[in-house]
Amino acid sequence: MKIFTSAQIHELDHYTIEHEPIRSIDLMERAAKALTRSITDSWTNMTPVVVFAGPGNNGGDALAVARMLAEQNYKVSVYLFNVNGRLSEDCAKNQQRIIDNRKIKNFTEVRDEFDPPQLEANMLVIDGLFGSGLNKPLAGGFASLVKYINQSPSYIISIDVPSGLMTEDNTYNVRANIIKADTTLTLQQKKLSFLFPENQQFIGKLKILDIRLSEEGIKKIEAQYTMAEETDIRNMMRKRNVFAHKGEMGTALIIAGSYGMAGASVLATKACLRTGAGKVIAHTPRRNNDIMQISIPEAIISIDNDEKFFSEAISAEDIDAVCLGPGLRQQENTAIALITQIRRSQCPTVLDADALNILSNHRAWLQQLPKNIIMTPHSKEFDRLNGTSCADSYERLSRARDMAEHLNAYIILKGHYSALCLPNGHVVFNSTGNAGMATAGSGDVLAGIITGLLARGYKHAEACIAGMYLHGLAGDLAAKELGQECMIAGDIINYLPMAFKRIND
Repeated sequence: MKIFTSAQIHELDHYTIEHEPIRSIDLMERAAKALTRSITDSWTNMTPVVVFAGPGNNGGDALAVARMLAEQNYKVSVYLFNVNGRLSEDCAKNQQRIIDNRKIKNFTEVRDEFDPPQLEANMLVIDGLFGSGLNKPLAGGFASLVKYINQSPSYIISIDVPSGLMTEDNTYNVRANIIKADTTLTLQQKKLSFLFPENQQFIGKLKILDIRLSEEGIKKIEAQYTMAEETDIRNMMRKRNVFAHKGEMGTALIIAGSYGMAGASVLATKACLRTGAGKVIAHTPRRNNDIMQISIPEAIISIDNDEKFFSEAISAEDIDAVCLGPGLRQQENTAIALITQIRRSQCPTVLDADALNILSNHRAWLQQLPKNIIMTPHSKEFDRLNGTSCADSYERLSRARDMAEHLNAYIILKGHYSALCLPNGHVVFNSTGNAGMATAGSGDVLAGIITGLLARGYKHAEACIAGMYLHGLAGDLAAKELGQECMIAGDIINYLPMAFKRIND
């Protein structure tokens, strides 16, 4: 699924108008019908409705919704803010339709003075002030209105985008001046800013309404951002040859775990095996030997010369994929062994956890990384790697995208919507996963899954996208059975077979 920018949303609207063809006012009417249907499905006409409409097309949508609700005998009060004396063409048409509608008894066009209505707990407030075209923070009277609405006990529905929230970059936005919606009824698709955790407080419950924008237009418009869906993953999956043997299913090397952190190696190795790698070699310090041998009898255990830490690079001559980092810690001899191992390994390589933290302390080594390396940082790990504390998720994503292009690398920013930044500048978001996966070891499992797919011969992008999706899907299946509160990282591994089965069926 493509995620369009504000400019591309505007382009898609125009494409639909030109090629369906349909008049813009009729397209607005179509959107308003979808919005009204969603509202009437949840609230009866015993609920008083207060509509705040702005001067643009978002306000036009709100006015059309107000009219349609009134026609279904809802008691509707409408406030149209036309402080500059300029309405968009379609907003002006819907203003006239409101004026001509005898069922709307309370319509106010606000040009200067505004006496706000009393907003009660039993009321429904519809926010149609500003939509996806907003490009600067709200200020003055609109900022005051937003604060007034937010402080009310009424239930707030925002049309398309909560007013004050910009579609992409909110790094320098004034967050006190953004509507905090209880429900956002967005049109056609999610907006980029909806995928960032700091913006969830404004969106509330999200519903996506299909208003039948041009499918041809959606296909033609190139999107920098996409979201992986089940169909995409099904198309990536490779069928296992009925005559396959372990040598054909790939050999993976997991270098993970220090003394006291053997669990990281166990989790990454188990996940790699569960992903279908034919053979997995786990390299770990001597003191972890018994834990590894007992926990994962299917793995080959390679013992480091050091009792407690990874201390020396090993041969990767017959290895198809390498994972470096989970639970390694950051001893200086481990750091030297890490960069030596990266240089020595000629196969696809995944860097996770302490491998990234070591690179953060030796940032000059970033320039020595081979092309197509895969890195899987969470937000704090990326900020350390980047050398700058990012103000918000949009800035972090932008910097990760730049780094991926500069290093010719694949960078997965882990989170609720994990984002894969590709070397060509494109970003793929993951659509699976849940809050129960916010538990220690979850990232080690993801690194193991991606390494297993690489060992089996999946291309870098395929392994990253399918790995994110399967990781999240296994977590969703685990949460459905166990609940989110009690999930641990091992549960994700235990439900991987069911995730694969669902995708492959």
